Amino acid sequence: MNVGDRIPACTFKTRVRDESVGGPNPFRWQDMTSDDYFAGKRVVLFSLPGAFTPTCSTYQLPGFEKGFSDFAAQGIDEIYCMSVNDSFVMNKWAIDQGLTNVKVIPDGSGEFTKAMGMLVAKDNLGFGARSWRYAAIVNDGVIEALFVEPGMCDNHGEDPYGESSPEIVLKWLKENATATA
Repeated sequence: MNVGDRIPACTFKTRVRDESVGGPNPFRWQDMTSDDYFAGKRVVLFSLPGAFTPTCSTYQLPGFEKGFSDFAAQGIDEIYCMSVNDSFVMNKWAIDQGLTNVKVIPDGSGEFTKAMGMLVAKDNLGFGARSWRYAAIVNDGVIEALFVEPGMCDNHGEDPYGESSPEIVLKWLKENATATA
């Protein structure tokens, strides 16, 4: 995918809290589509190799969470964190991280990630197929800016982080504010 491309049309299998379900685990399945997340909104999407992993949990996700008001001031409606993890894992990670601003999107089968051209093998770490680390600004379903970590390949020996950081994405938004206003 490139700047100017429309993001892939996918259906995401999510679990949402529903008190009418009752019991100790009141959640139900709810399908969400790319349009549900991206249509009519300007959002930051960032994707990472896995929930609960060190860089993701220590830097990237907390940085976007804490910086939400700065992103909102630049015209961002939502910030989404995606990973090739199922909804159970993503929901638990959101709770563990105390998220109130960033919303998680489970791409359990990697369908969206593959269509984005970002699915890589991480067998060297025992992960299987996962997302390469990237961020994007998506405006009404169209990629406005893309921030991809260098060296994308299968079984990369390291986990590059910098290009998709909240700081770099926010800097781009500020520098391009007049172009999109």
